[in-house]
Amino acid sequence: MDPKHKLNIGSGRFPKEGYTNVDHRMGVGAEIVHDLDQFPYPFKDSEFDLIEADHVLEHLRKPFHAMKEVHRLLKPGGVFHMRVPHFSRGFTHPEHEHGFDVSLPLYFNPSFEGGYEGVEYELKNMRLEWMAQRYLKKITLSPFQYSIGVIIAAPLNFLANLSPHACSRIWCFWVGGFEEVEYKFICVKS
Repeated sequence: MDPKHKLNIGSGRFPKEGYTNVDHRMGVGAEIVHDLDQFPYPFKDSEFDLIEADHVLEHLRKPFHAMKEVHRLLKPGGVFHMRVPHFSRGFTHPEHEHGFDVSLPLYFNPSFEGGYEGVEYELKNMRLEWMAQRYLKKITLSPFQYSIGVIIAAPLNFLANLSPHACSRIWCFWVGGFEEVEYKFICVKS
């Protein structure tokens, strides 16, 4: 896939090769500097096949607005792959505005009478992660701590993802919460 058809929003210090990288800060490796709380984003309608957002929407004032903007930028059938903090541990960072839950996809389903947001995404996959952003953990934890975390995370992730809804609603706090919920959405346009 051509890099101009893949967008990484909120790239921070981790720009992705083969993507157009966007961040609000200069000097971090992003090709485009733009405040993601300012709409519209500087791209044409239906320009991208794939948009990724790795731990960025929780920092925005209005994440639903950002998801609507991503919808505008995606081609029909395009993929929006996002990772965000699960609400059970979402506020461990002082700049997080939001935590997310397994109910997020409902707001992008036209049959949801409780608050459909006006743009449609089909949920392709949802996954909970007990130990997220391992690329950061490798540089902040000792090798021993990192290894123990990986060992503990494996069975917890397996059990949680048998039923993310049951985990998110019932037992996630028994294990100290989950760091991340990952969604893969397909953009539906009529």
